[in-house]
Amino acid sequence: MEYTCAGINHMAWYLKLEHKGRDLYPRLKSTMQDKAEYNWWFRKRPDLIRKYCKGGTGWNPGHYAYILKAYQDREGGGWQKSVRDWFNQDQIDLRLGHEYAASIINAYMGGDLFRFNGNVANDGFIDNLPTGSCVEVPVLASNKGLEPVRVRSLPASVAMLTGLSAQIEMMAVDGCLKGDAELVHQAIAHDPLMATKLSLAETRKMVKEMFMKN
Repeated sequence: MEYTCAGINHMAWYLKLEHKGRDLYPRLKSTMQDKAEYNWWFRKRPDLIRKYCKGGTGWNPGHYAYILKAYQDREGGGWQKSVRDWFNQDQIDLRLGHEYAASIINAYMGGDLFRFNGNVANDGFIDNLPTGSCVEVPVLASNKGLEPVRVRSLPASVAMLTGLSAQIEMMAVDGCLKGDAELVHQAIAHDPLMATKLSLAETRKMVKEMFMKN
């Protein structure tokens, strides 16, 4: 397959999806008809959650706060045990996996070129996302270094939500760097999923508690 994927981290879009010059989007849409969907509009009522938010993915089985609980378990020493168990194996598989690091280093040292999707500062790579925001675009790794590819603009149908998330991220980071709880509160208050769950007063209370704990 040939594809072009761009957006922001965890919200990137397949702008091109082809096989031997044939558009695969009709086939993809047909396949998706029988699959569970994920969208923040569907999480506002218990009946919609039961209908659309089920099954999970390979890294998240769909349990509430799964990632938070996994991180909390690691804080209790779980990650150290995992590392020890890994090193204590009789044999460690050193074959190339699916992570990017080894392939990027190999390309930089003069090996095969490696094309991947990477996160870079938006310096004209996606026209309709904020300048300076962290965007995800195709990147070519070679002995020249890392060369991000300009993809011009996202379609209007996906640019609105992607742009909102990018601005929320920028405001949250700015608030953290400045130690400004009000900026962080304003950023979180604009998050679509947060807006479906908490009132503004509840959001403000939560942000205060987060700052107190940190």
